Amino acid sequence: MIRSMTGYGRSQLQSEGRDILVEIKSVNSRYLEQNVRIGRNYTYLEEELKALLKTKVSRGKVEISVTVNPLEGRKADIKVNEAIVKGYLEAMRSYNNNYVTRNEEGEIIGNVSGFLAPDSYYYGKEERMSWQTMMQLPDIFRVEKPQEDENEVRRSVMGAAENALAAFVSMRETEGEKLRIDILNRLISLEKCLAVVEEKAPELTERYRERLFTKISDILKDTAIDEQRILTEAAIFSEKTAVDEETVRLHSHISQMRDMLSEEGSVGRKLDFLVQELNREVNTIGSKVQDIEITAVVVEMKSEIEKIREQIQNIE
Repeated sequence: MIRSMTGYGRSQLQSEGRDILVEIKSVNSRYLEQNVRIGRNYTYLEEELKALLKTKVSRGKVEISVTVNPLEGRKADIKVNEAIVKGYLEAMRSYNNNYVTRNEEGEIIGNVSGFLAPDSYYYGKEERMSWQTMMQLPDIFRVEKPQEDENEVRRSVMGAAENALAAFVSMRETEGEKLRIDILNRLISLEKCLAVVEEKAPELTERYRERLFTKISDILKDTAIDEQRILTEAAIFSEKTAVDEETVRLHSHISQMRDMLSEEGSVGRKLDFLVQELNREVNTIGSKVQDIEITAVVVEMKSEIEKIREQIQNIE
C-alpha cells in the first residue's frame, strides 16, 4: 500500500507516575529528515526515537515531539536552604547594628530608613524571621526531586511513541489510498486521449497526400502529374509524423505506473521518474504531429500528466 508523506499521529498515556504525550507529524521532502523535540533530561532517548521512526518511514520531513510531566502527588523533597537563611540574618544583623535605635534594655525603638518592622525581623532582643518574610526572599527553599529510573522512562516514552507511530502510519496509508485512486482515474483519462491519437494519427498521411495532390494540380494545371512523386513525398511525411513508437512507450509507462501503485513500500521516486517519461513522450507527439485535433488532445494529456505529477510529489 502506498503512503502519503503527510501525516499526524498522537498518543498520550500515564505511566510510572508520569503523564507522557507523543506527537508525530510530517510534510513532503525528497529525503528522510528527522527532528526530535524532547526535554533536556530525556535527550538520551533521541536516537532510539529516530531509529523507531526509520522502521516505518523512509521519506518526508518528520518531527516527533515528546512531553513528560510528573503526575500530581509525585514525591519531591522541599528543604530550607539554611546557608541562605543565615546569610539573610547576618545581613539583617549588620543593618540592625548600624541603623536601628535601641533603648537601654536593648529593645528596638526605631530605625533610620523604616526598612525594618519589629514583627518581621526582630522582636525585643530576640532575632527572628517571620514565615511571610521568608517566603518573599529568593532561594530560601530548595526542591530536590528523586532521581528518575531511566529504564522506567524509556519503557513509558517508547510505548507512547509506538502508539503514536501506528496512528501516524495509518493516516499516511489512508491519504496514500486517496492519492492512488486519483492517479488511477487520471491514467484512465490519459489512455482515452491516447486512443484518440492512435485513431487520428494514421489519417494524417492520407490527408497530406490529398492536399499535396490538390496543390500540385493547381500549379501545373494541364501538365501531367507524377503520381509516384506524390506517393514518395507522402511516405516521407508519414515517416516524420509517425507516433507509433511514442504511443507504445506511453502504454508501457502507464502499465508500469499501475503496477507500482499496487506495490508495498516507498515508490514515490520511481513514480516521479515514470511521470517524466510520460511527459517526454507526449511532448514528442505534440512536436511531430501538426494537427489541430491531435494538438488539443496533447494539451489535455499534458494537463493530466501535470496533475499526476503533483499527486506523486506527496507519495512516500
